[in-house]
Amino acid sequence: MSEVAISVRDLRKRYGAVEALRGVSFTVTAGEVFGLLGPNGAGKTTTVEILEGLRQADAGEARVCGLDPQREAAELKQVIGATLQSTTLPDKLRVEEALALFAGFYRRRRPIEELLQRFKLVDKRRAFYSQLSGGQKQRLALALALVNDPQVLFLDEPTAGLDPQARHEIYAIIEELRREKKTVLLTTHYIEEAERLCDRVAIIDHGRVIAHGTPRELKQQAAGRVRIELRLAQPARDGWPRSLDAVVDCHMLGDTYVLHSTSIAQTVVALVRNLEAEGNELVSLEITPPSLEDVFIELTGRRLRE
Repeated sequence: MSEVAISVRDLRKRYGAVEALRGVSFTVTAGEVFGLLGPNGAGKTTTVEILEGLRQADAGEARVCGLDPQREAAELKQVIGATLQSTTLPDKLRVEEALALFAGFYRRRRPIEELLQRFKLVDKRRAFYSQLSGGQKQRLALALALVNDPQVLFLDEPTAGLDPQARHEIYAIIEELRREKKTVLLTTHYIEEAERLCDRVAIIDHGRVIAHGTPRELKQQAAGRVRIELRLAQPARDGWPRSLDAVVDCHMLGDTYVLHSTSIAQTVVALVRNLEAEGNELVSLEITPPSLEDVFIELTGRRLRE
């Protein structure tokens, strides 16, 4: 049986009148990348902060590497690494100084030169923190999180606010960690991150886990519907794509209509018929299998990033 690295049972947390966690439960197996996927305010960061020992739960039980984050916080900090949603260091702190400073906090530490090379920061070793780009700052944050060679790594929204190139650099680092069998728990509201990086995912909404499993298992829950993206030569009158046969959901993404249908044939036939009646033309049509976005819509009735 695989070893459990993180165990969460019936975790609850309230901030005044707001119930942030309403009985969150899940386990993370050693060596897997596990994702908490959900919209902003769903309870992802609160869950991670409790597991890191930064925040106390009102009720429930949490264990990381067999340790209680509240009662054994000092020992826990020796075996975990973490990046927060926003990492800020002093502007005049140099890259290699930051690594040396953080290394001094731990009994076990990785060579600074190794971290500089791994995270492509060798040329920036003498640069001030204020001189780094957003992607370089995030790579440094990851290097700092790995300075003690942790057993478990927590990544809270690791690519938030980054440009596409920097985001893909972070993806490559996380995929490398997966190959090394590091245990990683990451939070995200980006569908593509969860599908690409995670071995298993828990979808969290309003403080509850509403579904969990591998990305493939979760997408099978929406197997009865397909995603249809279409662009028209002219805007559709009165939003008629919403009323096409077999369409259960429709929204705009820029100038593209995104439909979810339970029958491709019925929807496409109705689409052609309506285009002819309206004197409109189809610019593009793309049909794709269901995604985790579709699962979220099916479970909650709304988009993940509304």
